[in-house]
Amino acid sequence: MLEINLPDVLAEVTAAFQRYDKALIANDVGVLDELFWKSPHTLRFGVTENLYGYEAIASFRATRTPMNHARRLMNTVITTYGRDFATANTEFQREGSTLTGRQSHVWLRCAEGWRIAAAHVSLLKVDPAK
Repeated sequence: MLEINLPDVLAEVTAAFQRYDKALIANDVGVLDELFWKSPHTLRFGVTENLYGYEAIASFRATRTPMNHARRLMNTVITTYGRDFATANTEFQREGSTLTGRQSHVWLRCAEGWRIAAAHVSLLKVDPAK
């Protein structure tokens, strides 16, 4: 039977997720690149881009204009499945914005440590009628 949220594994993935978030806010491209699985199977769907493969993701990060990524996380849910697979989902609000963003990661345990195999970032559209 698959064991969900083994305490030691959950602690490892939580630390990796927090390291990613800290690197994102600091625009630490080296750490961001390190935390993505170096595979052609890795993907990242962003707010304005769809990136297939580690090389496309790394190229995007290398050429993107640095911006203020400061944000507040909300409703973060990290779930581990056995010892080698996990998901991390969170909502966020950037400083000065009223839009809510959503971020999802699929994490894999690799020889080098925990790595993101798939990521999705989107902004929740606000219905002006509400």
